[in-house]
Order: sequence, then C-alpha cells, then structure tokens
Amino acid sequence: MKKQTEKTWGGYDLIRTSRKTIAIQITLDGDVTVRAPKDCDKEEIDDLIRDRQAWIEEKRAEFLAEKRERERRQEQFPEITPENEPEFRRLAKEKIRSRVAFFAERVGVDYGKITIKDTKSRWGSCSYQGNLNFCWRLILAPDEVLDYIVVHELCHRLEMNHSERFWAEVGRVLPEYEKSKEWLKENGLALLER
Repeated sequence: MKKQTEKTWGGYDLIRTSRKTIAIQITLDGDVTVRAPKDCDKEEIDDLIRDRQAWIEEKRAEFLAEKRERERRQEQFPEITPENEPEFRRLAKEKIRSRVAFFAERVGVDYGKITIKDTKSRWGSCSYQGNLNFCWRLILAPDEVLDYIVVHELCHRLEMNHSERFWAEVGRVLPEYEKSKEWLKENGLALLER
C-alpha cells in the first residue's frame, strides 16, 4: 500500500493511502497524524480535526503526562552513555547467562544459544529451538525482575504460550513473580527509553 505524506500547516501530518476511512492518531510525544484516502478532500479532513479537537487535546495531554512520568522514572536508572554502555552489556551478558544456567535446572529444561540484544519492545524471547534472547538493559532492573524474565523465557521451553499452565510453571519457580510483572508495567518503558 503506497502512501503519500504531506506536512500541513494545521498542526498535523497527513498521510494519504488507499484506505477508505479517515483515522486520527496521536503519538506518545503528542504529535497528530491523520491517515486519509487519497481522494479525500482537505476541507473534510480539516472539519474532522476541528470536530475532534477536544479529544485530540485530551489525548495529547494524557500522553504528555505519561511521557513526563516516564522521564521522572528514568531518573532512578543510571544514564547510559557511549562510554558506559559496553560495560553494561558485558555485565548483562555475564549475569543473564549465569541466571539462565541457575534457573534452567529449577524449571527442568535445557536451552540453546543465549543472545543479548538492544531490543526496544521485548525483554526476552524464546524460539522453538530453545534459543533465548534478552535485552541487555535488564542489568539495570532489580535482580528479581531480571530473574522473572529469565524464568519466563525458560518456562516457554515447557509451554510456548501464556496459558494457565505456563503461568503455573512460572509461579512454581517464582511464587512472587507478579511483583516483578508489576514493576515492569510501571517502569519498563522508562528503562527501555533510557
């Protein structure tokens, strides 16, 4: 689907595609993007923007407040610079490998290759072959959170889903895993963006 992007003077980006309806999106930074059919009249789009202005401003305020909160939460983590990032990565690789070996016995599974990455949306993953991937930024999280992600991925060696049986396995190894899940919900995005 080919798209055509226009910069408007009305305070939004306009992307024209082969879609049939108009959609308004607000980014986490508060920017407005309108996706519209190629043949849609600009006045119709402007009218919709005017009609939805209260909703747009409400969403902008909500997202900007969330952004400020993430920035506030980022202050609990050390600043990542080109100078210290290699050391954080080295420490993450060392610690994660050690925790995988420790918890694999407790879960009762084997595993393949361990890869440490700089992911922007996932803390870890497990392939059907048993290869494990982890975000190096976990080294900045509390130890119990790092352990939770390791156990979570190892439990996928038993259940490649998020069924009740999967969560029962996680709970068997880490009975208080919900606290780590909650910590990630509250602080994870701030840590990924640090």
